[in-house]
Amino acid sequence: MIAYSTRERPVERMDHGDHLCLAFSDEAEQRRVVTAYLLGGLERRERVMYFADRSTPGQVLTWLREAGTDPAAALDSGQLTVTTADASYLADGPFDADAMVATLQKEVSDSLAAGYTGFRVSGEMGWALRDIPGAERLGEYETKVNDVFAGRPASAVCQYDARRFDAGSLDAFDRCHPGIVAQQPLHTSSSLQLVPSLRDGRQSLRVIGDVDYHCAEALSGALETVCDWPGDITVDMSALQFIDLAGVRALVRTAERLPDGRRLHVVDLDPMLSNVIHVIGWDETPALTVTARAVSA
Repeated sequence: MIAYSTRERPVERMDHGDHLCLAFSDEAEQRRVVTAYLLGGLERRERVMYFADRSTPGQVLTWLREAGTDPAAALDSGQLTVTTADASYLADGPFDADAMVATLQKEVSDSLAAGYTGFRVSGEMGWALRDIPGAERLGEYETKVNDVFAGRPASAVCQYDARRFDAGSLDAFDRCHPGIVAQQPLHTSSSLQLVPSLRDGRQSLRVIGDVDYHCAEALSGALETVCDWPGDITVDMSALQFIDLAGVRALVRTAERLPDGRRLHVVDLDPMLSNVIHVIGWDETPALTVTARAVSA
């Protein structure tokens, strides 16, 4: 069983009242989450809305078709609406946070009045990176949206492309949400889970369990995948129980292969293991930084 953090929720387990942030680094992860989220709402007889920005409404509908669902009937009945950010968040030109909150409140009420079991919405938030008046109020809007969904038969997923938003902005928007959408593990077994996550506004790889010579190759493969993410790489070791030399070598070799200017940050490592790495001298690898876990007094 995958060990998710208290803030993480797999998209398949989302329920009424959820308002989650999705920070993604590739289209495949975005497509997986969006498809599961929209189909889940349609199957539960909820009213579903999608606000596209970098994607097009046509692409989103294609995702549903390729997942085996023809959205035509839902579109015709009004159960499903797929439109653009310009026609939703920016319908009046500038972004009006209060007006958009009021719109969502009305959509929830209208959906229930029409006989749907609930309401769910997802929006791509890349429009905020354009020179849009009012975009500076996006964080305020996200915080106010929490009250729209809390305790009501409604949910939302707000999408942020981690390749376009800087770490500071991602961290701020993440904190506006009660939780985040759990990403698909890169590896899971009885002893080890390698799970992409969000930490301090940066995509990170969370290592949960034990890394020994049996699964060092799995760690190497996951590190190779996350090397495609933009910027520095963070490896979160807060849930690591044990790592042997083969696992440490996988970290060092990944750092050695990074291009100039990029670094591999190993954080929250057990202090004893951190000291071993220091004594051996592996932390002298220029692109590798190792930070020990704080010890409670």
